[in-house]
Amino acid sequence: MLRRIRQQLGFDPPHQSETRTVYVANRFPQNGHYIPPRFTDNRIISSKYTIWNFVPKNLFEQFRRIANFYFLIIFLVQLMIDTPTSPVTSGLPLFFVITVTAIKQGYEDWLRHKADNEVNGAPVFVVRSGSLVQTRSKNIRVGDIVRVAKDETFPADLVLLSSDRADGTCHITTASLDGETNLKTHFSVAETAVCQSVSRLEALQAVVECQQPEADLYRFVGRMTMTQHDEEIVRPLGPENLLLRGARLKNTKEIFGVAVYTGMESKMALNYKCKSQKRSAVEKSMNTFLIIYLGILLFEAILSTILKYAWQAEDKWDEPFYNQKTEQERNSSPILKFISDFLAFMVLYNFIIPISLYVTVEMQKFLGSFFIGWDLDLYHEESDQKAQVNTSDLNEELGQVEYVFTDKTGTLTENEMQFRECSVNGTKYREVNGKLVPEGMTEDSPDGSLPHMIGDELLFLKAVSLCHTVQISYDQPDCLVSGDGDPFSHANGFSSNHMEYFASSPDEKALVEATKRIGVAFTGSNGETMEIKTFGKSEKYKLLHVLEFDANRRRMSVILQDPSGGKMLFTKGAESAILPFTTTGEIEKTRLHVDEFALKGLRTLVVACRHFSPEEYMDVDRRLNSARTALQQREEKLQEAFSYIERNLHLLGATGVEDKLQDKVQETIEALRLAGIKVWVLTGDKHETAVSVSLSCGHFHRTMNILELLQQRSDNECAEQLRRLSRRIKEDHVIQHGLVVDGASLSLALREHEKLFMEVCKNCSAVLCCRMAPLQKAKVVRLFKTSPEKPITLAIGDGANDVSMIQEAHVGIGIMGKEGRQAVRNSDYAIARFKFLAKLLLVHGHFYYIRITTLVQYFFYKNVCFITPQFLYQFFCLFSQQTLYDSVYLTLYNICFTSLPILVYSLFEQLVHPHVLQNKPGLYRDISKNSLLSFRTFLYWTLLGFCHAFVFFFGSYILMGEDTTLMGNGQILRANRQLMFGNWTFGTLVFTVMVITVTLKLALETHFWTWMNHFVTWGSIAFYFIFSLFYGGIIWPFLHTQDMYFVFVQLLSSGSAWFAIIIIVITCLFPDVVKKVFYRHLQPTSTQKSQMYSNRVAIGDDFIALQPLSRAKSQLGKIRWKRLRVQSAQNMTLLKPCGAQGRTIGTC
Repeated sequence: MLRRIRQQLGFDPPHQSETRTVYVANRFPQNGHYIPPRFTDNRIISSKYTIWNFVPKNLFEQFRRIANFYFLIIFLVQLMIDTPTSPVTSGLPLFFVITVTAIKQGYEDWLRHKADNEVNGAPVFVVRSGSLVQTRSKNIRVGDIVRVAKDETFPADLVLLSSDRADGTCHITTASLDGETNLKTHFSVAETAVCQSVSRLEALQAVVECQQPEADLYRFVGRMTMTQHDEEIVRPLGPENLLLRGARLKNTKEIFGVAVYTGMESKMALNYKCKSQKRSAVEKSMNTFLIIYLGILLFEAILSTILKYAWQAEDKWDEPFYNQKTEQERNSSPILKFISDFLAFMVLYNFIIPISLYVTVEMQKFLGSFFIGWDLDLYHEESDQKAQVNTSDLNEELGQVEYVFTDKTGTLTENEMQFRECSVNGTKYREVNGKLVPEGMTEDSPDGSLPHMIGDELLFLKAVSLCHTVQISYDQPDCLVSGDGDPFSHANGFSSNHMEYFASSPDEKALVEATKRIGVAFTGSNGETMEIKTFGKSEKYKLLHVLEFDANRRRMSVILQDPSGGKMLFTKGAESAILPFTTTGEIEKTRLHVDEFALKGLRTLVVACRHFSPEEYMDVDRRLNSARTALQQREEKLQEAFSYIERNLHLLGATGVEDKLQDKVQETIEALRLAGIKVWVLTGDKHETAVSVSLSCGHFHRTMNILELLQQRSDNECAEQLRRLSRRIKEDHVIQHGLVVDGASLSLALREHEKLFMEVCKNCSAVLCCRMAPLQKAKVVRLFKTSPEKPITLAIGDGANDVSMIQEAHVGIGIMGKEGRQAVRNSDYAIARFKFLAKLLLVHGHFYYIRITTLVQYFFYKNVCFITPQFLYQFFCLFSQQTLYDSVYLTLYNICFTSLPILVYSLFEQLVHPHVLQNKPGLYRDISKNSLLSFRTFLYWTLLGFCHAFVFFFGSYILMGEDTTLMGNGQILRANRQLMFGNWTFGTLVFTVMVITVTLKLALETHFWTWMNHFVTWGSIAFYFIFSLFYGGIIWPFLHTQDMYFVFVQLLSSGSAWFAIIIIVITCLFPDVVKKVFYRHLQPTSTQKSQMYSNRVAIGDDFIALQPLSRAKSQLGKIRWKRLRVQSAQNMTLLKPCGAQGRTIGTC
């Protein structure tokens, strides 16, 4: 226990070395000096709290908020000194806010505990004491041999020892880790693959040495040392040997593996990293306003304290006859008394800081986020995916976006590849009905037979069929695990039509499917052998090595032994990664063809080969084995070996694959542009392909002046080109410019010439960055995010290479595409298609922003209205710190009387109809740059609060405090003047006027009324009256004093009081009404014009069909149609004014 505490504090790191040693089956050395290391258990802990630390930890987190901490200090001051208000007035609201937040967070954590217990309690089988033992997942220890059956998930990170296959391989899917649904083959070392029984596993003597746990899913460095017949055998271990926790076993009956990483040290758990906390512009403004109000509070408290002592300078006010000082008060320190009075005034005015603002904002964001998931317009029927919200803290930020940075492949395009063209040996071919037809020729085989191919053409097709990591699934997958373990039995028992290819890259799948159609079909692989059928003839190639794809090399290779025994390398990759290393073949012709393919918008890959002599292959094999068994710097050594092997290549040809644009991409980009949002496309594709796609999707217009910053090789060259572009932009009188930048030039521009680069970019309507590495995407986003203007940025992508960009931007959006779920998991919001971005920003972003800005400013307004009369009252009570309101009213004002109307408003308000917002993207500009929460609007609401507070106080004072004849029965009043004109009567009148006015003020701001708005608006006023009647009309035995007894009843029994309430409320709100009418008719904003337009616009059928029948009828009733016929509750026929035929709307 002590060691664990020391580890948590960082004094005793659990792992001192860079590697860990795992003894298989925990068969430790038998000498007495060996102390087994302690590894973490296999429990997964995603929860934040425990029973023991929930209260202190949650309180600590909540009191880190400045408002909560402030009210805690005020509460403690009320407990320590004699203050004018009860500690309950601050303590109860604080307790309410803290409790509500704690309950919400506690419930969420309880759900996490529940999920953790379900995972940790799952039954598993481990090999112990020579037999299979069933235990719980949490009891697995590092070194245990675990058995996993078909379709089960791996309970820990396991090194594969054996499977039911003779070759010791297995197939898995990692969809829950990275979203890739393809089957992946994993391998065991040959010496352990034969251990297929518990008894043989129990006899296995092996030690695994591997790196310490790290989060990278695709990196694993280790080696296994086995002792057989007193001889040690060492085999390298890599990612292909590691079965990750969370992955699922497929097409394999069972496997055995040794646990190397357990629990929170598994790669899946290490990827539960906390994202950096993003804060919206509204939240930052809110904190600024809180500080300003804190300044107002301090000013009022200091002024009141000074005026109190100025007033008491006269003896008759310092110690009046009715309030004689005690001896202790006369002898007390003036400084201490000044501080005490200052703190007392702080307590008296402290409600100007709205404590319930935070909890209301949190509830508004949490509840409001459900509307995105419920929006059917954001639902993609084909994939059955709805929009999801991963964080609700940034809802309003969707309405403030100024820059959109988008990936191309899978985001703007479908990521569904179709093979279109290829170049082989300098000749271009296109596919026609499953045949490769040379350019300029028509299909020359009318009988449907495939043309005879020889030489490089056939070798090219074989290279494409063999150089990949594609897996095959069959209609009857159980055959795959037949007893003889022959992976090619499918090819003998089924036609090739039963095969389905699975690939991590859509390009690979498209290419393998294309070669299959042409006649060279990949039919299976067992990890050691790959089989293809060349025009019906089966050929088997021995797979010697796979040189995996990586982002730096931008290519992948396989080394094979052909049926004749020769060794050869096939490689494919980007033209910039292959062509520099080719020495033979039609290099220049192929380069031209690749550029032509790119101009058509096709994705290009170049294919090459190399034949090895026996001596060359021995050298290659030695280098690869040496690099793969290295425990230190394995990646660097592998890169050196790959570079040595992938050279002196013979160029075979190139492929062109089409990636179709997603639906409505052009309309979406145009809508964003009209909304004042600049769109940048950041892609890894070559610049010709990227420019072609940009033109086709509307990112670049044909009339745009396209500027280029490409292939810059030095800082000086880059700077000079940037200056030329800047001069050209100023000289050209073209309305719009577009800029194309490649990754290498971008690196130079960002290194020394950031300002110049930013100046050029800001004058361009659209920017395209090609050949971008993932970190470069994030750097571009950060460059704009931290620029002096500090624009709000949004990044959208679908792949793992977009994660850094998504996390860097103010708002990150993941596309639920075909490149896995990493982008979705790391995003703030996730949508199924790029076209949904328009509604997410233009409609939901608009609504969330106007709602929360009004919520924040209204909260400050109503608290100024609340406390300013208290401040003014001190001028009439000699600054004696007497409260104007009863303590119960002080407590319930923000909690009960005025909280629900603004919460409901902030959930349902719509300034403009959603249909109009989508049709008029320019309305988005009205709310950009946080315009509704600017200092000017904040000042307006604050001054309005002060004005209304003055009217409340002096209106009540003038109408009720001086003229007793207004009270009706003057004789009763004179006899009981203290009762009617006392402090509590006056304060209650001010409070009543205030509750009614601030509630009606919100009603005036509301444009979209629902039954819930009506219920909470009028219900809040009614609740105040009912509560006050009960509170003041009954003697409550548990109350120490009851100053409000019968005050409210007496007040409302006077007609003059009702007259005063009506006069004051009208006086406050009438100028607001006049101002609204004046500005709406004489100086309407574009939003106000759209509100009037939305009342006349003809609502389309597609919109009406989404509404409930009653609402559809009411909407249609507002429009002057020539004829409207409701046939039934299920079917409506709409006739338009032009006399067109009726169109069936269908079920509403």
